[in-house]
Amino acid sequence: MEQKKKVILTGDRPTGRLHIGHYVGSLRRRVELQNSGLYDKIFIFEADAQALTDNFDNPEKVRQNVIEVALDYLSAGLDPARSTLFIQSLIPELCELSFYYMNLVTVSRVQRNPTVKTEIQMRGFSGESIPVGFFTYPISQAADITAFRATTVPVGEDQEPMLEQCREIVRRFNNTYGDVLVEPDILLPDNKACLRLPGTDGQAKMSKSLGNCIYLSDSADEVVRKVKTMYTDPLHLQVSDPGHLEGNTVFTYLDAFATDEQVERLTAGAYPTLDEMKAHYTRGGLGDMKCKKLLTAILNETLEPLRQRRREYEQDIAGVCQILQEGSMRARETAAETMDMVRRAMRIDYFQTPEFVEEMKKKYS
Repeated sequence: MEQKKKVILTGDRPTGRLHIGHYVGSLRRRVELQNSGLYDKIFIFEADAQALTDNFDNPEKVRQNVIEVALDYLSAGLDPARSTLFIQSLIPELCELSFYYMNLVTVSRVQRNPTVKTEIQMRGFSGESIPVGFFTYPISQAADITAFRATTVPVGEDQEPMLEQCREIVRRFNNTYGDVLVEPDILLPDNKACLRLPGTDGQAKMSKSLGNCIYLSDSADEVVRKVKTMYTDPLHLQVSDPGHLEGNTVFTYLDAFATDEQVERLTAGAYPTLDEMKAHYTRGGLGDMKCKKLLTAILNETLEPLRQRRREYEQDIAGVCQILQEGSMRARETAAETMDMVRRAMRIDYFQTPEFVEEMKKKYS
């Protein structure tokens, strides 16, 4: 095998605009990793084929959001000159690799995957109603990762079981056919508040399907409106009451987004650090609306550069499409190289070399 390079692979399902949970959970980190110069290749894709597993009767939803997600990627700072942006369904090698991996995984193993269980429950599937494509998406995800020989997968903690299953597939393949595939490592957000950002209603995680999102493309006024209705501490009825931080969505968001410099500047020096603001809230005397006002200012300060870049890209949608087309062509070249190695290892590279023909000639001579 060639010397292992440092390669990142990550992506999103294009079922809607990306929200700030995506941003702090993975997208912001992707931009930092892209700009770090520490990685040889970075692949970031739109998992449209995977999105169709539970939107098979509404392909238009996926089609209409491919450009939305691309705009979110570009506005967040992903650079097509440094990161390969591509569309999953344009890489047919991924389907072939998934098919072979299905022989390496049992039904019971997929059923035990905690992420699959959670996703099935969230979508209301039960028993015989689960589409096979959706049920087996850990296998598809393993194909996505290994086709690009990714060494690093930056995702949220909810994806840890998926990555562990990918590693199991890699180990079983390599043990069976030879040392071909790369076993990837997970890269979690370094800020614990970013691991699972709750929705604005305080329930579960932020989710497009639950309607509790703040989107990267939301206007400043929309952010104001959504933060005003955000879940805080139900026991904090009066300003003088002691407040509770645990389960308080406003402070969870502040932990994910705020820097001490921002807190001091935007509160005119009233709180030199976020910890001091938290201390005031917990002992009483600090109202929820002041906390929400600070959060609104920080979110809009963070999102405004993204809005500006998005407006620029919206003026050249043909150029955005070209970025995705060219990225998909480059991505397919890498996936095709991996598939050549996989077929050779599995002894199904029949006519890629003269070996098979010569072997058969000798057998039947």
